[in-house]
Amino acid sequence: MEKVENFSTDKAKHYISWPVLALMCFVTVIGFDDLIYNFKNQGMGVITSWVLMLFLYVIPYSLMVGQLGSIFNHEGGGLSSWIRGTNGEFLGYFTAWTYWAASIPYVVDTANSVVVGIGWAVTGNSKFQDTISNSQFALWTLLTFVVFILVQSRFKRSLELLSMVGGIAMFGMTVLFVIMSISSLALGGHIATQPMNLGAIVPKFDLKYLTTVGLLIYAVNGCELIAPFVTKMKRPQTEFPKSMLMLVGMTAFLTIFGSFSLGIFFNAHHLPNDLKMNGSYYAFQALGQQYHVGNLFMYLFAWTEVFYLVALLAVLLDAMTRMLISDTGERYMPKFLRKTNAAGLPVNGYLLTCVLSGFILLLGIFLPDMNDIFNWLLNLNGIISPGVTCWIFYAFMRVRKNSAKYPSSYIFIKNDKLAWLVGFWALAVTAIATVFGIAPQDVAEFSTTWWYELIINIVAIIVLIGLGAILPLITRRENKYGQAFSRGQWSVMLILLIVAVVGGVYLGGTQLPNRGLWIAVEAILALFIIWLVGRKHGTVKH
Repeated sequence: MEKVENFSTDKAKHYISWPVLALMCFVTVIGFDDLIYNFKNQGMGVITSWVLMLFLYVIPYSLMVGQLGSIFNHEGGGLSSWIRGTNGEFLGYFTAWTYWAASIPYVVDTANSVVVGIGWAVTGNSKFQDTISNSQFALWTLLTFVVFILVQSRFKRSLELLSMVGGIAMFGMTVLFVIMSISSLALGGHIATQPMNLGAIVPKFDLKYLTTVGLLIYAVNGCELIAPFVTKMKRPQTEFPKSMLMLVGMTAFLTIFGSFSLGIFFNAHHLPNDLKMNGSYYAFQALGQQYHVGNLFMYLFAWTEVFYLVALLAVLLDAMTRMLISDTGERYMPKFLRKTNAAGLPVNGYLLTCVLSGFILLLGIFLPDMNDIFNWLLNLNGIISPGVTCWIFYAFMRVRKNSAKYPSSYIFIKNDKLAWLVGFWALAVTAIATVFGIAPQDVAEFSTTWWYELIINIVAIIVLIGLGAILPLITRRENKYGQAFSRGQWSVMLILLIVAVVGGVYLGGTQLPNRGLWIAVEAILALFIIWLVGRKHGTVKH
């Protein structure tokens, strides 16, 4: 009966056209800030990097995502469902956790950008940043979290709409910048980067270059968000590749000509130190000066950025927490994190998000200045986000190892061996970029700040990922004893953890010889005491 019904209504079914899917994906993949970040890392050489990335990485990446989304469409096409379907329940849970953990630096970075954007939108310059300390910057960022967690439940739908409209407006501003920048040359404008020749756009492939590849991957990932829509296309086998080619074409235009446009206003050989934090505003300021309209373009961009980031932050805080709690179920997620209030909101999940976000902010608070905090957080995304993307290629390789078990309406490369090798290529590139991304950027190599950032990079990764392995152990204690720990145990362990983190961060900011060893000793000692406190089971509930 069901088959007959589906057949009779097939003509009336609403399908997503391939151009619409390409536009949906485009909004999730690239933005103006991504151009700024990677221009700062590689200068004009980033143009070559974008071309290589698009054809050797983005195309196979997006087409692999298409097949995975088609195979696991009955589970919504989420990343954790792909791993669960190919590797079992626990690895599916751990993928969901790492995906969530990767969102923590992203939302912190987004909140930072909100604070920076408001400063520019209100004052029209960067003076606001010069008047606040690192601790005040962290406090404003944390306050931003609290505000949006409080308001997101009431305005979620309108904020989702605002984020979509803001996203489209942001891309509109980016396209406007590219067109007007290149047009300014015809009006007598000059290119700041000299010499502008073929040699200028060829990057230097050295160790420093390898440390910046992760941020390129961070800029172009996100295709997995549109995976569930593959099965909503009328002829996915032929239409989905068209959609992805359109995506690559638009992304190529934006990245190549956008980077060239930045080279018009900024000398790629002598870039401002705060370009990652303020470069977008500087760029639109320069455009306004070129067209003799003052700060008009900068204000338009600043308010567009603020509204977009505000909506994005609220939606992210809600979506990432709900996804984690609902996707992992009762088997591995502790009860206290699955607890919801009368409105169905995972309040303790939000609290965990705020605590870990505060932890990330605390790690960076002893960096020299606000610009260093911003750059470090951004580069942390260039480590953790590509690391999570590895799961996609791993799932694809597992599928193509036994393709008969995973039928799909869309298939990327019919030859299984060749498809597996392409998946391995993407996994290897992403894994290498993740490892090299751990090395600090934007600071002098082997300086005090460099070593400090290296330490907090490693600490952040261990805490964010390691906590995902600890939670199932807490769940096991809950199932065995009724509750994992008593209230007193929770309080003591939390205080010890805070003291250990603050102590480790403080030691990292000192000039003590062998401070890395002292931090390791302090961390091991703190963990041992926490283990001693928590080893006895909590009071059993009756």
